[in-house]
Amino acid sequence: MRVTREQAAANRQKIVHVASTLFRRHGFDGIGVADIMKGAGLTHGGFYGHFASKDDLAAEACTCVPARDDWAEGLAGTPHPSLGAVVRGYLSPRHRDDPAHGCLFAALGSDAVRQPRAVRRAFTEAVRFRVDALLKLLPGRSADARRTRALATMAGLVGALVLSRAVDDPRLSDEILHAAATTLGRT
Repeated sequence: MRVTREQAAANRQKIVHVASTLFRRHGFDGIGVADIMKGAGLTHGGFYGHFASKDDLAAEACTCVPARDDWAEGLAGTPHPSLGAVVRGYLSPRHRDDPAHGCLFAALGSDAVRQPRAVRRAFTEAVRFRVDALLKLLPGRSADARRTRALATMAGLVGALVLSRAVDDPRLSDEILHAAATTLGRT
């Protein structure tokens, strides 16, 4: 039975969305094509009608809407978000406790370095996208100074989230989030 172009496009989008979530939960190498397709409610054999390889899917999953939009909860539904709102949303216990639906960079940053060039390129573009979003929230007249601050803020956010997830002491984890939020949320 042939599917329509519209259904094929919807299936592809579903595969990418599911893969984005599963990659963030398990890592690029921690989940296989069969499980991704099962999560999407599709057969394993249909995968290659959409993608040439798992690496192609991983690259697309780095740039899909969930991977970009889940990055900073503080942006959701806010027409003019503040840096403080973005920082508080990003460095929240809810975000820390749900890597599958959270930041691509905190979940897969250490995996990305071992991925093929296409995946790293897509990851790099996702970083640029977020730096540009942060840049718009920062005050200052000098574009270079704002860019430097945006890069440092992003590195601080991602690093704090990674550390807060890695430690096995809930109190220390909360302290990391609070300290980083207090420091990075200043404008």
